[in-house]
Amino acid sequence: MGLITWATSPWGQTVPIHAAWGLIWAAVIAGFFFMIVHTLYVALLAPKKKFEHEVTPAEAAAVPARVPRHSLTARLFHWIMALSMIALLITAFLPKVGVRFDWVTYHWIAGLLLTASILFHIFHASFVMDFWSIWPDRADIRDAMRRTLRFFGKPAPPAERFAKYPLENKLYHMAVMLAGLAVIATGLFMMKRVDSIFKPRNPYLFSEFTWGMMYVLHGLAGIGFIALTLVHVYMGLRPEKLPITKSMVFGYMDRDFYLEEHDPARWAVKGSSDKQPLAPSEGD
Repeated sequence: MGLITWATSPWGQTVPIHAAWGLIWAAVIAGFFFMIVHTLYVALLAPKKKFEHEVTPAEAAAVPARVPRHSLTARLFHWIMALSMIALLITAFLPKVGVRFDWVTYHWIAGLLLTASILFHIFHASFVMDFWSIWPDRADIRDAMRRTLRFFGKPAPPAERFAKYPLENKLYHMAVMLAGLAVIATGLFMMKRVDSIFKPRNPYLFSEFTWGMMYVLHGLAGIGFIALTLVHVYMGLRPEKLPITKSMVFGYMDRDFYLEEHDPARWAVKGSSDKQPLAPSEGD
């Protein structure tokens, strides 16, 4: 099975027309394969957590009972983006596996909603939130190397606790960002090939080959989102990750989980009193 489906144009040219739809099942299998392997790794092979430095009593005393993690704005963005992504996946791939319905209008509406939410997130993350908190830094790379060496029985110091976002969250964010930008950029151009309330269609903007490659990239990125979504849901439902998932609903996590997983030196919490729960600030 190849990655691309080809066809012959009316002018006798061999042109790409879309991604190979058999990859849909490959993405589903890959997602479930990850779940099985990760479950077995956590149950049988994962070493007991050990960190280089312990949290001092003074640091623990400065942490509120409820640690603000996600503002209301950030949570609304996340769930709007999630709903639009699910709508895109349903309208894009159910027809490809035999479920027939008039999907095109619903698909481009969901695509515009996703595009608007991503543009808002870029602005919000750049000017309101801590932009660099979601990107891997030197400490993340160092600690990943330490964990790898210790897993294989090599001498290495214990890793430090995470900052606000663990390295796996940061890497997942990068994968979603790349796939999302590919879907949005190609999708906006593909809007030129459908009639909408904004403009009439213009299928002659690009050559047949260029249009085909655009459909291929759009399809491959969308298929990638199937596996990414399955992994995201699985990780969000794992018992050790539930406090993070709940923070995307309620905006905060409990102090015990924060002290167990996060380094106060790398993720400073605003406020030091646990008498009153802190509301999440726009910068968190």
